[in-house]
Amino acid sequence: MQDRHPEDRLDERVDERLDERFHADILQNRHNRAILDRWEALALPDCWLVAGCLFQTVWNLHSGREPTADINDYDLFYFNPSDVTDEGERRVQAHVDAVLGDLGVTIEATNQARVHLWYEDYFGHPYAPLASSKAGIERFLVPATCVGVRPGGEVYAPYGLALLYAGDLRINPLTPHQDLYERKAASYQRRWPWLTVQPVEAALKATGPAR
Repeated sequence: MQDRHPEDRLDERVDERLDERFHADILQNRHNRAILDRWEALALPDCWLVAGCLFQTVWNLHSGREPTADINDYDLFYFNPSDVTDEGERRVQAHVDAVLGDLGVTIEATNQARVHLWYEDYFGHPYAPLASSKAGIERFLVPATCVGVRPGGEVYAPYGLALLYAGDLRINPLTPHQDLYERKAASYQRRWPWLTVQPVEAALKATGPAR
């Protein structure tokens, strides 16, 4: 077997260090810690703590703010193709509320197996069915925000973490919806003014999976 190029091994070490840094950073948010501490009680299939509560914690730390500042909600992705009903998702939400309701923050559980059933009605764009919660993480509008964690330090960042730490916002080629992207990026930049919003055309040319 041919040895990997030294630059490839260096990139892997950089990724590992960023994963470790990211995990340590998101745990500075007490609500993230509490959710992960109660993971076994949640007992949701293919479950990940995702998105805003993670990357916004990092941006808060970068800005010298409280880790929980301006975080509107905490999102859980799970995947249950055996029940894609709205009623089933509401039952799961009630269970999540029972386990985590005392934290005093909004926590939303979304079954990624049924997103394609409602996404177009809600956002105005078609959405292909997903095969896992990871696939849902990959489709957030901004690659820097495509992150998820599970207990034990498990991090899923399909485009890497460099864009997140650089505050580099660009459109995701998997969800190339300019209207949604520009609205979302503007919302982030209002709260964290140091973020950089890339033009749509330039971002589509430059963005690709990091690993």
